Amino acid sequence: MGISAESSHQLKKGLKQRHLTMLSLGGVIGAGLFVGSSATIHDAGPLAFITYGLTGLIVLLVMRMLGEMAAARPSTGSFTDYARFAWGPWAGFITGWLYWYFWVIVVGFEAVAGGQIIHNWVPGIPVWAIALGLMVVMTFVNLLSVGAFGEAEYWFAGIKVVAIIAFIAVSALFVFGLWPGASADFSNLSSHGGLLPNGVATLFVGVVVVIFSMTGVEVVTVAAAESAEPARAIRKAVNSVVLRILFFFVISTFLIVVIVPWDTVVPGESPFVAALDRIGIPGAGNLLNLVILVAVLSVLNSGLYTSSRLLFVMGDRGDAPSWMSKTNSRGVPVKGILSCTLVGYGCVVLAALWPDTVFLFLINASGAVFLFVYFMICVSELRLRRIWERECPEILQFRMWFYPVLPILVTAALVAVLVSMGLRPEHRIELFQGLAVWAVLTVVYLVLRRRRRAGDAGKSHEPPVAAVTDPIVERAAH
Repeated sequence: MGISAESSHQLKKGLKQRHLTMLSLGGVIGAGLFVGSSATIHDAGPLAFITYGLTGLIVLLVMRMLGEMAAARPSTGSFTDYARFAWGPWAGFITGWLYWYFWVIVVGFEAVAGGQIIHNWVPGIPVWAIALGLMVVMTFVNLLSVGAFGEAEYWFAGIKVVAIIAFIAVSALFVFGLWPGASADFSNLSSHGGLLPNGVATLFVGVVVVIFSMTGVEVVTVAAAESAEPARAIRKAVNSVVLRILFFFVISTFLIVVIVPWDTVVPGESPFVAALDRIGIPGAGNLLNLVILVAVLSVLNSGLYTSSRLLFVMGDRGDAPSWMSKTNSRGVPVKGILSCTLVGYGCVVLAALWPDTVFLFLINASGAVFLFVYFMICVSELRLRRIWERECPEILQFRMWFYPVLPILVTAALVAVLVSMGLRPEHRIELFQGLAVWAVLTVVYLVLRRRRRAGDAGKSHEPPVAAVTDPIVERAAH
């Protein structure tokens, strides 16, 4: 399903199971964990790991819903196609462009973050020049082939996974008194204002921040369409989400608050470095900065891949220029990749010229945009599951638990997170700017639809690609 005959070439099935496995394992490990966890610990206190557990549960359930749809009908368009199948062309258009917006902005942001890390080591080179250099390198990797993307991500993710496992192993030895000179001591959990020094509400408020550090787990459902066995790959990846979140986020955060007093953690500074310094490992700061740089390159790599594949699908559906759906002889959508990198280069320039105005607006808006995409995944599953169960239950080999009660509760939880963003002054601007992006895209869709209808008036031909939907849903609607 999914790629029309109008494409000059098909996407190649160049991703191996080991690529997808490592992508699913390492995709969620980034600067949001290594550095962003400091803000969560500072706000929630010693029980910050519970915030990660609650957020991880929401992400797990959203991924299970997405996995159900992706295993039933694998598609490179992933949730953009499912939104289209469930709610029509508008939903597919909005979801696709919202997610594309999120990733191209993240690509620019991560390039700048990588430039800042390297600039600290080589201060003679300006940040913007380093950022552009990183963009060029990752663009080249993506232009080679989907296999090159998969291989690069395999090693990037592998380094991140090894780093976090090593941290957990060393920290656990220290916490339980098995490290030289250490003794088992859990007093930091209660001796600095108690388990909940800032109140129970902080555990739930932190979900707003933490959920953004878990972005990337859904990329594997897009990538799986370019593998030999997409349904099997998706099931395996989704099933491992809970283990990754538990191991990477919950356990590492728990070990940090045991080792380091929570009230000494400074927002914006890595608590992982503070923990390693407390254990007595020399050069912890530089070592972790190297790992964060790998994480940045990993996000750049997967961001360019994901955004270019979305353009490929949207070009095929009529939601983007048709030339976006063209590939070269290696099955690579070259024009789509270059289009995404141009936006990334633009973000780097904006960060250099207007870091506190235009660039800040783009970054703020991307946060709420991601939650909108999760919301569309939920409401699409709610409708498609009901239709598929009635029309073709045999394709539902990987089901969401306790339908429809649990999907409704997950959807309500996401709405609650969005509402809480509107109620909290520090997140309100993100919500409003995200809504502004949604409104602009809606206006663009309406204008394009009116132009298309005007151009089609009086003609007799097949409906445009953008109007195509899932034949099962089409049949159920009639």
